[in-house]
Amino acid sequence: MASILVIRLGAMGDVIHALPAVTTLKRSFPDRKTIWLVSPRWIPLLEGNPFIDELIPFNRTGWDSWRQLRSIQPDLAIDFQGLLQSALAGRMAGAREFYGFVSSVAREPLASLFYTHRIAVTGPHRVERNLQLVGAAGGTKQTQQAWIPQGSPQGDLPTAPFVLSSPFAGWGSKQSPLTHYERLGQLLKKEGIELVINAPAERADELAGIRYVRVHTSSLSGLIDATRRATAVMGVDSGPLHLAAALDKPGVALFGPTDPAQTGPFNSRMIVLRAESAETTYKRGADVHSSMAEISVEQVSGALIRSLAGQAAPVSRQ
Repeated sequence: MASILVIRLGAMGDVIHALPAVTTLKRSFPDRKTIWLVSPRWIPLLEGNPFIDELIPFNRTGWDSWRQLRSIQPDLAIDFQGLLQSALAGRMAGAREFYGFVSSVAREPLASLFYTHRIAVTGPHRVERNLQLVGAAGGTKQTQQAWIPQGSPQGDLPTAPFVLSSPFAGWGSKQSPLTHYERLGQLLKKEGIELVINAPAERADELAGIRYVRVHTSSLSGLIDATRRATAVMGVDSGPLHLAAALDKPGVALFGPTDPAQTGPFNSRMIVLRAESAETTYKRGADVHSSMAEISVEQVSGALIRSLAGQAAPVSRQ
């Protein structure tokens, strides 16, 4: 059976941004087996997806993962990652045709040397770039929808309306100060809405002592369920925010050093707040960026109330 190999190992938000393109591939080539090469930690995002026929967990540091690639032999491979290791994985899998981004777009320009087809895309959003990439490979039945699993209930969640927030991101510079969450919880409580902060169990101690919030610890599957149950979401540029956008949740997204035009909530009802002083850098800083600290709690609370009232607006410079 002819097959298509999808390469998007991580991270969470990037996997979500690739979902519409993969759905497009399956709709365009229904008779081909769709195989997704992905880091094991993100498999709960993809399990049960009707547009994926096989998931291959890939450990980039494990020899067995690299050795298993030779048995795939797909007719077509698509590299959404744009890294040397993802491009090398596609080559080792023996793809007859291998599509990826041109060097000016790939995260690591040398990755484009491994592709048989180097595609120039304009974006600006990552979802749009991924769709343009599969469009060049023959993905004509395009959709911007992302299929998300149901998740599984974990931990204690309110039965009354609540706002869900996941304060941590892959880079500390994309985070909002943790001290802001207590004040936000206090303001939302006056509106009859509880603020729930989700975190993996290993980071729950960092949230100890924050008043007026409920700390909810869970796995990725539990986060998916909690996001579905939330009345609204307040997030930073991280995977949980993009999950909420894919589920069409109302809420507020806070941006600082990263550009919401490229990685903001896609086709979403969310209000995006970004300080006037913010500059796009994509530097992976460990500390909270100054522009994130400039977004006041009162601005966030007001935007949440407007979003809940159905008055969502595009990017707002504060």
